[in-house]
Amino acid sequence: MSVLRFITIMSAAAAIISLSGCASATDGKYVGGTKTDDQTSFENRVSGLPQTPGITLPESSATEPVTELPEPSEPFEETESVQDSEPEESVSDISDVIEPLSTVAERDYSALDTALNGYGQGVRFDELNRPKGAVEFNDRYSKYNAAAIQSTEEKVINLTFDQGYENGFTSKILDVLKEKGVKATFFVVGDYAERQPELVERMINEGHTVGSHSVNHYSMPELSVEEMTDEIMGLHEYMLEHFGIQMTLFRPPKGEYSELSLAVTGDLGYKTVLWSFAYADWDTDDQPDPDAALSKLIERAHPGAIYLLHSVSETNASILGDFIDAMLAEGYTFGCDFD
Repeated sequence: MSVLRFITIMSAAAAIISLSGCASATDGKYVGGTKTDDQTSFENRVSGLPQTPGITLPESSATEPVTELPEPSEPFEETESVQDSEPEESVSDISDVIEPLSTVAERDYSALDTALNGYGQGVRFDELNRPKGAVEFNDRYSKYNAAAIQSTEEKVINLTFDQGYENGFTSKILDVLKEKGVKATFFVVGDYAERQPELVERMINEGHTVGSHSVNHYSMPELSVEEMTDEIMGLHEYMLEHFGIQMTLFRPPKGEYSELSLAVTGDLGYKTVLWSFAYADWDTDDQPDPDAALSKLIERAHPGAIYLLHSVSETNASILGDFIDAMLAEGYTFGCDFD
């Protein structure tokens, strides 16, 4: 029995749960990267995909990381696996303990479009103030388990933060979320998970969802199927081993995707989550004016919104509490539902 299979079975059997996170209103199961008893084995996710045995990181010839990661970092290292051992109670198969998250489809990847698309929500809006670009993305790519907006007309906002590197503001953001009783989703890259374990652990312990932003922040459409698999499942394995969480949400680096990359991501059991609101908040040397930024965040609110914010932004950290208060006053709620 493999290490991951053993860890997964034991996690499920022990029912590692009871966080006050983003739970489904119908079944109470936690989604994304919160601790859950609905665990799925690593093998279930990658079986059937073209790959070489084991997890290897993409070669250095892949695309350079985006400027979101300005400082060179050491290679993302995987910890040596522990010695295989059998659980005390006999379990004949993982399906005896849990239900697989998804079944890998038998898909002819050669028929899928590999053209790189750069996502943006656009500046056209419908009668509900929803970006038409986000709605159209859902209509076209939901078959690959991908979404740029939550499919609802209810006044709900999903806060998401991209964690490329730590700039000293994540703790303040977490403080505000805790004070307001709001849960969010944090998309981490491999280097961030390795270098900031205390902050990642705090996200998990305070009931937030942790999603994947890939191991190295490479553009997914520029990778082979095998390299895409390594980028997603390499971080998946690391988070499962080091934090005990089963991630199910993926945000493609730079917002770049192809039909092929969306299909591979979906077949690995992950939901691709883009956004229906984002603004220029990532440049730490040119931060937006807090008052203007707050007005923009409020004015663009819409049902099922998925807000993309960067945690490196001092402006975001300073206006987050006021934004939450303003939205609550307008009858909005906050969630972590991307269906």
